[in-house]
Amino acid sequence: MVVSLQKGQKVDLTKTNPGLTNVAVGLGWDTNKYDGGHDFDLDASVFLLADTGKVADQNDFIFYNNTTGGNGAVVHSGDNLTGVGDGDDEVVKVALKDVPAHIHRIAFTVTIHDGEGRSQNFGMVSNAYIRIVNEQTNEEILRYDLGEDFSIETAIVVGELYRHNGEWKFNAIGAGYQGGLAALCNDYGLAVN
Repeated sequence: MVVSLQKGQKVDLTKTNPGLTNVAVGLGWDTNKYDGGHDFDLDASVFLLADTGKVADQNDFIFYNNTTGGNGAVVHSGDNLTGVGDGDDEVVKVALKDVPAHIHRIAFTVTIHDGEGRSQNFGMVSNAYIRIVNEQTNEEILRYDLGEDFSIETAIVVGELYRHNGEWKFNAIGAGYQGGLAALCNDYGLAVN
């Protein structure tokens, strides 16, 4: 049975699913009708966070140009340039037991590539979601549908996996940012040129 989450809800992942070791985190979205003359390119990125809430080094930032992090425990499927079609637009695979001990949280974000330059924002995006699938059984464990609460934002922290008392949990965050990927990088301790 799939657990459907609301914004701000936290749910246990490994305690209620004993033996869960490998998950696929699927992120999906649709764009509303838009005729601004530019493609609409959304990108999923992952920040591997230490107990400080910041990335320890550049390799803890996973995106389409750096698809593997956490000593191989976290792997991004690559960039989907259009988001066209049903199902997950981008997928991140996580081997939970292999995540290095210094990583306390894994934040999943979605940004609009050149959103400000193209006058695009998350008010133009619908049906955005994150879901976690047990890779061994291909069974969807949980899902968080973001709803339509966004307008001018160009980046969203969708949710995060985090450690708690030796188990993994998931937090449905759904927090929007202006400033796109650069704003997220700055918040998570990465210098952006």
